[in-house]
Amino acid sequence: MSSQVLFTLLVLAVGLERVAELVVSRRNAAHSLARGGVESGSAHYPFMTALHTGLLVGALVEVWTRRPDAVPVLAWTMLALVAASQALRWWCIATLGRQWNTRVIVVPGAARVTGGPYRRVPHPNYAAVVVEGAALPLVHSAWITAAVFTVLNAFLLALRIRTENAALARLA
Repeated sequence: MSSQVLFTLLVLAVGLERVAELVVSRRNAAHSLARGGVESGSAHYPFMTALHTGLLVGALVEVWTRRPDAVPVLAWTMLALVAASQALRWWCIATLGRQWNTRVIVVPGAARVTGGPYRRVPHPNYAAVVVEGAALPLVHSAWITAAVFTVLNAFLLALRIRTENAALARLA
């Protein structure tokens, strides 16, 4: 089996993981909204969705059209980082429980979560996104996708973190 096919299977697996996240997110968002949750930053959500979809599609397009060589030491290192970012993301999801979703929804009166990875890092889920966004394409040396996603994601995360911090400040 070629390295491009193996990489495609990896990206498809990450895509399926994203679908699982969306199922959890929609359930949790409905739960929060039913309890009076207020959404912030909904205007940037479509851009975030497009960017994350673009990461998966862009990595595949780059690998199949540019056909970069997979460098084994880079591939294995980046694969380990992808796995670590997935583990961190699901630790965040488990820690936040019903409060986790892909949108910024704050339920008035809800306690701010300060356990798990949130004990040490204010936005660990975004750390996972940053690592995965760079590492996933680099599993197969798709450096153009990694660079473009990283730059665009930096701008989007700056907006997202400001939005989330302002929403969470209203809890205090």
